[in-house]
Amino acid sequence: MRRLQWLIDAQEYFCAFREALLGATQSVFILGWDMDSRTVLVPDAPDDGVPTTLGALLNGVVSRRRGLHAYVLDWDYPMLYQADREIAPAYALGWSTHRRVKFRMDGEHPVGGSHHQKIVVIDDAVAFVGGLDLTNSRWDTPAHDPHDARRRTPGGQPYPPFHDVQVIVDGEAAAALGELARTRWLCATGEKVRPRTGARGDPWPQSVHPAVTDAEVAIARTQPEYGEVPAVQEIKRLYLDAIASARRHIYIENQYFTAPAIGEALARRLAEPDGPEVVLLSRLRGGGWLEESTMGALRARMLRALRAADRYGRLRAYYPDHAGLGEQCINLHSKLMVVDDRFAQVGSANLNNRSLGYDTECDLAVETSEPRVERAIALLRDRLLAEHLDVTPEQVAGALAERGSLIGMIEALRGSTRTLTPLDPDAAPQEDTLILDPSIVDPERPVDPDRLAAQFVPRRSRPVAARRVASAVVVLLAAAGLAAAWRWTPLHELLDAKSLASDVEVLARAPFAPLLVLGAYVLASLTAFPITLLILATGLVFGPIAALVYAWAGSLLGAAAGFGVGRVLARDLVQRLSGARLTAIGRRLGKQGLLAVIALRIVPVAPFTVVNLAAGAARVRLRDFMLGTFLGMSPGIIAVTVFWGQVLATLRQPSPSSLMLLGLVAVGIVLGAVALRRWLTRKTTSGAQAPQARAAK
Repeated sequence: MRRLQWLIDAQEYFCAFREALLGATQSVFILGWDMDSRTVLVPDAPDDGVPTTLGALLNGVVSRRRGLHAYVLDWDYPMLYQADREIAPAYALGWSTHRRVKFRMDGEHPVGGSHHQKIVVIDDAVAFVGGLDLTNSRWDTPAHDPHDARRRTPGGQPYPPFHDVQVIVDGEAAAALGELARTRWLCATGEKVRPRTGARGDPWPQSVHPAVTDAEVAIARTQPEYGEVPAVQEIKRLYLDAIASARRHIYIENQYFTAPAIGEALARRLAEPDGPEVVLLSRLRGGGWLEESTMGALRARMLRALRAADRYGRLRAYYPDHAGLGEQCINLHSKLMVVDDRFAQVGSANLNNRSLGYDTECDLAVETSEPRVERAIALLRDRLLAEHLDVTPEQVAGALAERGSLIGMIEALRGSTRTLTPLDPDAAPQEDTLILDPSIVDPERPVDPDRLAAQFVPRRSRPVAARRVASAVVVLLAAAGLAAAWRWTPLHELLDAKSLASDVEVLARAPFAPLLVLGAYVLASLTAFPITLLILATGLVFGPIAALVYAWAGSLLGAAAGFGVGRVLARDLVQRLSGARLTAIGRRLGKQGLLAVIALRIVPVAPFTVVNLAAGAARVRLRDFMLGTFLGMSPGIIAVTVFWGQVLATLRQPSPSSLMLLGLVAVGIVLGAVALRRWLTRKTTSGAQAPQARAAK
């Protein structure tokens, strides 16, 4: 590593990222837990013609620089998080941008796991790692002014102050992070991206002055075991080793504090007569009743255990506070630890079991005995405490030198309008009753969704939960209601084959007829109009071959449109409704999605539109869904479009030859359907038996 600097709060990071991106020439990798193309990176940017929002900036830079490719990888999140996220990131960061901007969703994780790394790598020459995603509700200044009007979501809503830390590095560390990013991209997408050579210039942002030069930096990861990928728990090991090595003081900032391994390591040091001081900073409250009742209660339990182990009075826990916040609190989101003046670790990993066990995480650490690097590490800690105590880093350093105690320094300087306030570890009694099973609340490995729901939804909150479940099924209920309306209300009068054929014939004579006909299929698919009737009308208007092409293409386009709506708007529908039976169906769809779709198309137990939406919500693979739709609907489409004319001719002017031909056609269709059904049954049975055989081994 040639250069390193710690960037405190998103104002500093976003500005540095924007400047570095403008210097990219070969490749940009962005890996995140969340991204939002509407994120304003620099609210006070000069009017220099350079975009200030993430999506426009990324697209503009790639468009203007030939040979530059951007790879954006976002966690394929459950619908639980949709309220705080961009509705269609794939469109905003992929479809609507330059062809050399590739956006993908990362769903390659164990059940319950997530992609939580926040990594940006530019030209393999400069990299950013930390706790900050390039998304909304993150930007803030070190002042954390409760009334800063620039702190707004893309929808214009204000959000509370937000504190976090990112690291920028270059040299060999950046190159290694580039390799990590390409490996994650390959795992998530199956696409191999080769390192690009011949990068020109230096993308290091000129506004960032390095705190450390020519020092070693360690890259630590958490990687869950998944498929052929082995488990990696480097971050957990690094935390434990650093805590064990502390001599004078341990300073921790973290959003969560629930990992038993970390708590036990700190308790052992607090029990020593000459052990180090331990200062923990976290946020006052979590995000809503669910987090407060789970992670907040577990943190309180952990702090009580540490207080019991603190025989010599060397433990303090605080939260950053501001008198002007009212009922809000500063959202401390950082994940860092500074031990003495020798060790600093910053990254994406929270101090909970998820981050130390089965989410993907990345931290950077510096450990040294060189005085110049020790001074830089000490300055990082002093800058952070100065921000929280509303003083200068020089005042922090002076008070620490005078008292020789980290706790003594904080107690001497705190108490102004903006300060550090002691964090009371006592949880409310009703919160403590919700954490009967910590392995459910903060698991070290994937958990059963049914057990999770049973633990998280208290009886008094079930009416609220019921309303949330009801909102999730609105899309499918609306589709089912439309389908019922077409059948049993006066709308049924519009479902006349001859009048519909007349409408299709009008479309066929209009300019851009193919687009209009296909558009009619998509519209019908999204409004629960009977797709079979539209296929019949197509067969009546067009010749056999044209009708077959239109029916195939239109049905597939309509199915894809409904699938996309289900995936975007109702992705967690199966999980939210899952009792034991629906959970089993969801797992079956995951393993035999193609076969399940074929079966639903051959025997349509629900309207075409509802099946499309449900398949998208159930996370069936798009490839399986489209192929299953094609195979399952083909017999009916062929029968209606290719042979419908023959059927009508035979009925009008029957003859021995026409009747024989019609009989042969009918027999062929029946035999084809029987063969397809047998193949489907055989595949389904073998698929069900395979897990049993593996379990027997």
